[in-house]
Amino acid sequence: MSAQREWFEKDYYAVLGVTKTATPKEITAAYRQLARKFHPDANPDDTSSEERFKGISAAYDVVGDEGRRREYDEVRAMGGMTGGHGGPGFDTSRFAEGDLGDLLGNLFGRGQSTHAAGGPFSRGPQRGADLEAELHLSFVDSIKGVTTSVNLVSEVQCPDCHGGGASPGTTPRVCPDCRGRGVLDDNQGFFSFSRPCTNCSGRGTFIDSPCPTCRGVGAVTRPRMVKVRMPEGVRDGQQIRLKGKGGPGRNNGPAGDLYIKVQIDPHQLFGRDGDQLCVTVPITYPEAALGGDVRVPTIEGDPVTIRIPSGTPSGRVFRVRNRGVATASDGRGDLLVTVEIAVPVELSDEERDAIEALRNVSIESPRASLGI
Repeated sequence: MSAQREWFEKDYYAVLGVTKTATPKEITAAYRQLARKFHPDANPDDTSSEERFKGISAAYDVVGDEGRRREYDEVRAMGGMTGGHGGPGFDTSRFAEGDLGDLLGNLFGRGQSTHAAGGPFSRGPQRGADLEAELHLSFVDSIKGVTTSVNLVSEVQCPDCHGGGASPGTTPRVCPDCRGRGVLDDNQGFFSFSRPCTNCSGRGTFIDSPCPTCRGVGAVTRPRMVKVRMPEGVRDGQQIRLKGKGGPGRNNGPAGDLYIKVQIDPHQLFGRDGDQLCVTVPITYPEAALGGDVRVPTIEGDPVTIRIPSGTPSGRVFRVRNRGVATASDGRGDLLVTVEIAVPVELSDEERDAIEALRNVSIESPRASLGI
């Protein structure tokens, strides 16, 4: 199915959940929200989400670009006048897919093919591909935030021809047959059909002297390092988007985006529950029975002291305010401290005598409430 025929059948505004009059900013915001929700990394092994993500990306590639959106709106308007498939005008299903795209281009006064991005006859600016990378962070760095770098191997714009494909000091030559349009017109009465120019294969230009570095492609594959600032409180599995750090664009098109998936290593002391940090601290039986002050570690490295009341059971949780994870509202979560009574494995003679004396003076068994 050619891009134009798809435009007759699919309402890309509805796919993105916006109106036809939505602003570019509203369209971009809707795309980002849906892309995060249905991205394959967020929905592993879910084919329906993957298909939805592809549809969302296809819709944004059209209505997210000012020129293609204008063209799409004209195609949709034409579909309404002609009745689309089987409407009161002509039946678009009678045309071959390639012919339909050429027909529409000429009806709108554009003598160039507008095949899908990256195709052999795509002459306009092409947005670069979105890339993905993984970044492993320590637990402490994920809580405090850190500036680090990601290493990846990907296409980058050719440093010698700057993406143009021609050798330095030369420029592409305009095709004399199509005059740079990439298509030739075939007038058939009322309608004017177009076909790709056979002389330049629909590209509109010739590169007589291809760049020796990229061989005329405009991009080379190289390792590169991308610096990234990880915010405070980044979560395990979260994706960070770096705009314009993806694959290079074609024909002066913008670069794609780089999506970094964060993997956080576990910590030997601390855990995390949302915006709360969790830690388990052992206490002695006398501290639990008699009460006392206990020092507790924090993620910042400076211990705090909490007061243990007498008669504290093992497993009780204490809350230390504002010692957790940074929140979206510029606040901080709390540190949840779980105390556990430490039972000694080896006893000295004095400790054994003291414990036996305590057992002998104990009045009531803790199991009395169980009726045993």
